[in-house]
Amino acid sequence: MDEGGGCGATAWIGGSMATVTYDKDRIALLVIDPYNDFISEGGKLWDRIKDVADANQCIPHMVQVLQAARQAGIRVFYALHHRYRPGDYESWKYIAPVQKASWRSQTFAYGTWGGEIRAEFAPQPGDVVAQEHWGSSGFANTDLDLQLKKHGIHKLIVIGLIAHTCVDATVRYAAELGYDVTMVKDATTSYSQDHMHAALDINIPNYASAILTADEVVSALSTLRDFEEVR
Repeated sequence: MDEGGGCGATAWIGGSMATVTYDKDRIALLVIDPYNDFISEGGKLWDRIKDVADANQCIPHMVQVLQAARQAGIRVFYALHHRYRPGDYESWKYIAPVQKASWRSQTFAYGTWGGEIRAEFAPQPGDVVAQEHWGSSGFANTDLDLQLKKHGIHKLIVIGLIAHTCVDATVRYAAELGYDVTMVKDATTSYSQDHMHAALDINIPNYASAILTADEVVSALSTLRDFEEVR
């Protein structure tokens, strides 16, 4: 238990024992891009991530962490990719490759099933849905940082899609802004195990202070919930 009344779990981090503490009033769950086009059968990108997502049970772990966060009473924030609309990019002078790909495939198109959030992850009353991001970072050109600060959030637990682009970029930007980040390594996925390795073993460890499994995070949140119930 920390001085602020938070509770934590002890887990192996970076090869040594460390205690991760969560304070209900200061931590939030950040859910990145749980669109049907990513994580539902028939989605435009599902076939590209299916093998890796099945291997690490990404979707069940995302559901597990989301449910634990709601049960613990911590606030849930959503960082969502821009949903394609006709005319979005035609007049742009410079278009990044990731945006060209979105334009070409019309991924997450507005008003389509693919551009809807998968049912298990639908925002609930009290959740905060930030403005949609145009590139990869959930913070760039959105109100996510403002929303987090206005709610007094200092720490983030991150789940969602996909590891080597939006998740990686959002975690990096969070660290630049001063947030303490826990990355849930089996509640994300990518196009290949090489992509997962690059994101979770090489890039994100430079920015996230903890990289835990869904079970470890749920254990910490359960401790927090139990503490709140008896306080």
